[in-house]
Amino acid sequence: MSIKRTAIGFLTVACLIGAAMLLPNVGQAQDAKVNTAMDLLESMANKLGSPKIEGADTVAGKDVPAIYFGSTKMNNNFDLVDQVVKQAQGTATIFVKSGDEYVRVATNVKKDDGSRAIGTILDPKGKAIESIRKGEAFYGEVDILGKPYITGYKPIRDSAKDVIGIYYVGYLK
Repeated sequence: MSIKRTAIGFLTVACLIGAAMLLPNVGQAQDAKVNTAMDLLESMANKLGSPKIEGADTVAGKDVPAIYFGSTKMNNNFDLVDQVVKQAQGTATIFVKSGDEYVRVATNVKKDDGSRAIGTILDPKGKAIESIRKGEAFYGEVDILGKPYITGYKPIRDSAKDVIGIYYVGYLK
């Protein structure tokens, strides 16, 4: 009986070690997906042209700056974010800087009612905003509208190198 118990103990330890070795790979695979999706979003946006703010627009009842890539306005335009998700899955968003807030102007992140979460803001107390305020990218786990996501946020800069918005990609955890 004690040999059987010892064998079960060794087997349990081996399983735990094996699981611990595999879990980082799952995280790394998720990170690689986020990096690939971010590269895709930036590349597709750059093909449209340089980012700029030009005038204002209404998004979900909010007056916000109008963000463009070249001559393509992003506000209320879901083509870019939907193309990225079609190729890379997950979710994608273009935020515009409006005062001290970053507002979702193009997204396929959904609210609980199933509608696009346009007009909602990046959590002003969240982890991502801290990096963005420093002009740096953020990669990591974030709560979005009450759900955990593995994410990437990267500043969108205009020709003067000012941060005018944020690229976002993420995957529901």
